[in-house]
Formats: sequence, C-alpha cells, structure tokens
Amino acid sequence: MPFVVILALCAQFLPGRAAQAGTLVRDPDIEHALSQLAAPVLQAVGLSGTTRILVIQDPEANAFVIDRSTIFLNSGMIEATESPGELQFVIAHEAAHIAYDHITRRRVNAADASRVAGLGAVLAIGGGALAGNAAAGVGAALGVGSSAERGLMAYSRAEETAADQAAIRAMASAGLGTAGAVTLMRRFAGQETLSASLQDPYTRSHPMSRDRLRALEALAQSYGTAPKGDSAAQAYWFARAQGKLSAFERAPAWTVARAKDSPTEDIRLMRLAIARHRQADWKGATALIDQALALRPRDPWYLELKGQILLEGRQFSAAEAAYAQASELAPDDALILASLGHAMVVQGGTARLKRAISVLERARQRDPRSPGALRDLGAAYAQTGQPGLAALSAAERHALSGRMHDAAILARRAAPLLSKGSPAWQRSQDVIFAAQGEE
Repeated sequence: MPFVVILALCAQFLPGRAAQAGTLVRDPDIEHALSQLAAPVLQAVGLSGTTRILVIQDPEANAFVIDRSTIFLNSGMIEATESPGELQFVIAHEAAHIAYDHITRRRVNAADASRVAGLGAVLAIGGGALAGNAAAGVGAALGVGSSAERGLMAYSRAEETAADQAAIRAMASAGLGTAGAVTLMRRFAGQETLSASLQDPYTRSHPMSRDRLRALEALAQSYGTAPKGDSAAQAYWFARAQGKLSAFERAPAWTVARAKDSPTEDIRLMRLAIARHRQADWKGATALIDQALALRPRDPWYLELKGQILLEGRQFSAAEAAYAQASELAPDDALILASLGHAMVVQGGTARLKRAISVLERARQRDPRSPGALRDLGAAYAQTGQPGLAALSAAERHALSGRMHDAAILARRAAPLLSKGSPAWQRSQDVIFAAQGEE
C-alpha cells in the first residue's frame, strides 16, 4: 500500500489532499523503519513480536496505547524527536505501560476516549488479534468492544515513574544508551509552566514533575548515556522515517529546501522524489527514486515507492512490475501485497483479476486493517462473478470505517450467497453481530 491516510476508511494519499488530524497513516517504509527502531526496546521489555507501532496523522506530539497489541505515535511526535534515542524512549515508555498492565487499571479519560472513537473502528483492530488468521474477519475484532470503551489512559505519577524506570532499563539493556530519554524529558519538563492549551498532549496525559525528571536523570546516568550498539543503523532508520513522513506531510518546497540535510544520499533522493511526485512530475520523481534504488537495489520499500509513483502517473503495468519486485523482497509485507493487488485490479482482465484476488487475500490475511485491500477485493470478486464475496468485502470495509449500519446490510446480503458454515460465511455473521452491538 502506498503512503495512505485512513480517514474514515482508507483514502489513497494524493497531492493536495488536506491532512486531517486524528487519522491513521499506513506506509510500509515508515512502519518498517519504526519496527527497526522499536525492536530492541520491545525485546528488552518482553514484548518482542507481540506489539506493533502505528502512526496517527496529527501534528501534536503524543503517543499512547489502548491495548497490549499496538503503540500509537502521532506524526507530530515522530517529527518532534531529535534523535533515534528520543523516539526509542517514547516507544520504550509506552511499552512499559503495556508490560506493567497500566492500561487495564486506569479509568477512561472521557475527552481522550472521544478522540479514539473519532478514529473509528480501525483502532479497535489495531493489534494482532486477526493477523495471520485466514478465517478471521473485521467483525470478529469489532465484536470484542469499541476502542472508545478502552480509551486512552491518564496515568498517575507513580505509573509514570515506574514506566520511566522500565524504559531506562530497556534502553540500557538494548545498548541504546539513555541520553535520548534525558534530552526529550527535559524538553517536556520545560512545558510544565505553560497553560494546558500550550502544552503537548503527551505532557498532559503523562504527568511531569521536576522530581520525576531528577529521578530519571539520576537513573539514566547510573546506566550510562552513550549507546553501545549499532547507532548508525538506528540513525539511518530514524532519518528515513522522519524524511518520508515529512516529505508527504510538508509542502514540496519545504522538502526540497531541507533534503540536503539528509544523512545519506538515498534518503535525500527519496525525499526529492516524493516532492516531485506530489507536484505530479512523474518523470522527475521516477528518475530520482531510480537513483536511490541504484544505491540500494534490493530495497523493497524504495521499489514500493516507485510503484506508487508509476501507479499515480497511470503507468499501471510498470507499477505492477515494481510492486511485484518489492513483494518478492518483502513477501510478508501486507501493505506491499495490497498495492500489488491494486495495480492488478485497475488493469482488469479475468486472468489478472484472479491473480489479484490471490495476492489481495494474502494481504488481508496478514493485515485485516487494510480497507484498500478490501475495496480491491470487492471489485475483483464482483468482476469475476462472485457476488457473495464481493458483498462481504464491502461489508468489512464499511465496518472498518465505523459505518456499521451499511456494513450489516451488506453482510446480510452476502450471507445467503456464501456456503453456510464456511470461513467467509462466519465472517459475515461476525459483522452482523458486531453491528448489533452498536445499535
């Protein structure tokens, strides 16, 4: 899937589309970069392989968890951090809240819960409950309970201190050093005297005090601030995540002016390619991403970006080829598989559509949170004479957007067209059941 923003469902990012706060960003390159940064700290707190990082498009610096499966980072937090260590401390701190089970012991903050509800049902299945389960569908996850009911947590100072300590230990254990924790928290502590309206949300939901900062500084110093691992790799993925995110969120002129500050040539070229892409200069964008690929020829995420540029430049066959190369190098990346399937669906043809269905089902099984994959599955099933599966895909897509009434209508339409008791039929029943819970 190219860089996308899930508004109510999944809207493909197009130049000039207005950004809206509180929406989910899906991009395979950014998510991979964040997974590289998160892996050492998640392993250190015992969450390796069970917790993923997702990005919310919101300029305010904030991070939160609503269950054990996902840490949400605002795009503003990613851009506000000044080093990989700072961002890794945020991830480690949120992971500690999960590890210590703080999220199940706090009362829901009503205002924050409303904000989560505004993100729709996407967050309700933010985690891995469905991933890899071919028989599971959107309805199964939605039936567990709404994300608003879980809500965001307002943590106590004692919980914040405990999370600080665990995060510092995780950073040290992972060989990342603790300097980033100190520099970041000093900046947040500087907001303590500001009015609430001027503070970052992270400061409001994660209470700060001078005593807490002093304790964190002392603990960080005792473990040592200097990193001991491969800091160059951490710096690379941090710059890549920031570079791609800002290139899509900021004006192209802003990106062009700052691309020269990129730490590596391939990241500079990637940022410039996105700037050209957003100006609809498909030829220039393709030439730039090809230069980046010359430096990293087996980089599936640069190939994915090339596919997006070609696709939006209406070079569908070339886009399919780029996505196919990317999927060969990253066969388990659901977003890349979804993009490959999309490039196949837009070209049409019975044989290609049947191949697209296979690709898109693989994407859905790996990541049921992709409305784009469900949209394309619906189109492919409809065009190949499979109305039951087409209606089911549409039902699940509507459920992801929170339009449960429409989802139920489509699921009821799908059910009699599906073999009773089959996995697809069960998915239709899950959507119907989840919709009844919303009434």
